[in-house]
Amino acid sequence: MLIIYTMAHLPLFLKGRVVKGFGRGSKDLGCPTANYPREVAQSLPKDFKAGVYYGWAQVDDDEVRKMVVNIGWCPFYQNKEMSVETHVIHKFDDDFYDSMLKICIVGYLRPEKNFSSLDELIEAIKQDIENASNNLEGESTKLREHSFFTE
Repeated sequence: MLIIYTMAHLPLFLKGRVVKGFGRGSKDLGCPTANYPREVAQSLPKDFKAGVYYGWAQVDDDEVRKMVVNIGWCPFYQNKEMSVETHVIHKFDDDFYDSMLKICIVGYLRPEKNFSSLDELIEAIKQDIENASNNLEGESTKLREHSFFTE
């Protein structure tokens, strides 16, 4: 079955300070994520569809890099509140808690789903990162230069 989602809210620009999350991105998944405060998720348009998205991210005044972001409830972990968890596709030397994170969401990869095992979730995340990186090679490069990242 083919499902087509209209992404009326894209591109979507979000910014906020990075806060400590659940601590499972790096530890459980091998995929560090930067978490926004709860208020950022609560500020999303009411009809914004939970799922995995991709786009551009900037930490403080560093360069703009590719990213993938999960917006939703993370069914595997049964979160009670919606969260916005961004993985910047770059190897950082240190954590960047309390840094300003700006993201520009430009595309949709897939809906959120539950997984039967942690390994299955990890494989899906690896595929999401690869798909996001590939998608950003050929599209939306203008948004990487958007004034949002230089304001």
